[in-house]
Amino acid sequence: MKRREFLKVALSTLSALSISGLSTKKAMGFYACPKEFHAVLVDTTRCIGCRSCEVACADSHGLLIPDPEDKTVFKTLRKTDEKRLTVVNRFETEKGEVYVKTQCMHCCQPACVAACLVKAMKKREEGPVTWSENCMGCRYCMVSCPFDMPKFEYDKAFGRIVKCDMCYGRIIKGKVPACVEACPSEALTFGTRRDILNEAKRRIYTKPDTYIPYIYGEKEVAGTGFLYISSVPFEKIGLPTNLGFKAYPEFTVPFLYSVPVILILWPAFLLGMHYATKEGRK
Repeated sequence: MKRREFLKVALSTLSALSISGLSTKKAMGFYACPKEFHAVLVDTTRCIGCRSCEVACADSHGLLIPDPEDKTVFKTLRKTDEKRLTVVNRFETEKGEVYVKTQCMHCCQPACVAACLVKAMKKREEGPVTWSENCMGCRYCMVSCPFDMPKFEYDKAFGRIVKCDMCYGRIIKGKVPACVEACPSEALTFGTRRDILNEAKRRIYTKPDTYIPYIYGEKEVAGTGFLYISSVPFEKIGLPTNLGFKAYPEFTVPFLYSVPVILILWPAFLLGMHYATKEGRK
């Protein structure tokens, strides 16, 4: 084997790995965002189950508008789907009925964005996580989401990934999300994530008998754009409490970025080794 040929192959491989590592860091959010994320505070003690948020969401996204007078929907636990970007469920607790709105959580470091191979999923500077038309339909975002929020339109020839986008189009125009604007009981509050966290802490501090001392979403999966406060433990109102505090891209990105290394760089390395040793075998 010629030492010079071997070094050429090795250095080429290491350079490619370094580039891949840089891309991994960038995808995992190690680069500072120039803007402060926005967030929504969901105060479950104020929600009255009127479902005005569901109506406003459907109306603003061109979906079938639900009947808010239909109370039979509370008999079963509902999940979001391609036709319902947000739903309100009712839970029976030791403190009575608690109504809880659910939707995409708009994670600060979204697993769906890290898993998307064509960058159809984007974490916007303002905070919302959105989907764009360049999607190739792999549905990795659905598999990677810890909250099971992205849904696919299986009933259409050219289905899309559908989920709450925190009304990104309204936010960039200086408006609040449609669900926040429609809420009659002020169970939803919109603002910068810093202000939302401060408001949640203020309510917990000033009314310790009303709220448990915890903000759901402050630390879960490294932070989310929808934050919850409650009078009962969160596992009793349908929110997963076993997700941990680590950002999910730290689990998904290294694997996804290793694919080019395995499929492209490793064969190239072996080919280089083959030619570097070919002369010695003659």
